[in-house]
Amino acid sequence: MNPAYLEVLTASPLPALQEGEDAALAYFVRRDLLGETVPATETLWELPDAVRLIQSQRPDGSWRYAGKTDTPRQNYSLLETYRNLRVLVEQYRFTRAQPGLHRAAGYVFSCQQPEGDIRGIIGNQYMPYYHGAILELLIKAGYTADPQVILGLEWLLSMRQEDGGWIVPAQAVPSKQRTDEFWLGEPLPPDRSRPHAHLATGMVLRAFAAHPSYRRRPEVIAAGERLKTRFFEADRYNDRKAKAYWFKFQFPFWWSNLLSALDTLSRLGFNREDAEIARGLAWFGDNQDEDGLWPTGYGQGKKAPANRRWVGLAICRVLNRFYEET
Repeated sequence: MNPAYLEVLTASPLPALQEGEDAALAYFVRRDLLGETVPATETLWELPDAVRLIQSQRPDGSWRYAGKTDTPRQNYSLLETYRNLRVLVEQYRFTRAQPGLHRAAGYVFSCQQPEGDIRGIIGNQYMPYYHGAILELLIKAGYTADPQVILGLEWLLSMRQEDGGWIVPAQAVPSKQRTDEFWLGEPLPPDRSRPHAHLATGMVLRAFAAHPSYRRRPEVIAAGERLKTRFFEADRYNDRKAKAYWFKFQFPFWWSNLLSALDTLSRLGFNREDAEIARGLAWFGDNQDEDGLWPTGYGQGKKAPANRRWVGLAICRVLNRFYEET
């Protein structure tokens, strides 16, 4: 197997990706990059780290955020549940058929409001960015047709800005006005005339890109157009505003960055002939390290080497999607 994307890179990342002892990473390198036949993904559910994560789950399906207690100001259990769902779904391919994942989904759905939004990580304020990222994971876990997922997607469509993207309404409030009364008060509706935040738009679009029907909606494609025009620019709001955040990569994805945005846009049907997409892809061709992997923008901590390899896998998947023969 000689994938076409290798021709645009200065060095093959495959040797570096095959180093180490991460069985889950090795599984996806073999399946997605080398084209090998592998066992069913359910075999990943029995790997020690996945088992330990499920064993730490609480009876209600949530996880405890170490050192933090839930308050009306912040539902740390929902935040930690999101953190762990990322790992279970993206690195171990858990689905709703796995009891622990099903319990986690039940907990998340318990945080959904009647109008459709999942709420709690930022008080009683709307959080379309986290909402979209959580829905992405539930859709990938098999909740595509679940009525609560559909309600959540429709809520997102109802929250768009006039320019087609999304903001976090609380971002538009000066920090000195974000008092406890603000966080716990009625949710602030978005000022639709404001420009979208690519932090929010990128995270929201991941939910639509994961859904086989919604990814074709014209409103979603239009939002994708808006996202790609922001590559390499500072955001319009203070949260993760600097241009450098485009190049801070982690996998599983959390915030919006160049990699997560291109992953989303590839699933929405954008192609490498698009000038802005080509410009984004070129960054990965121009910024390889000597071993063929990429800088992540994060430090040299204990988890940094593993993150770097998982990010390398995610980059190769995106490149392969854009460069595969059609």
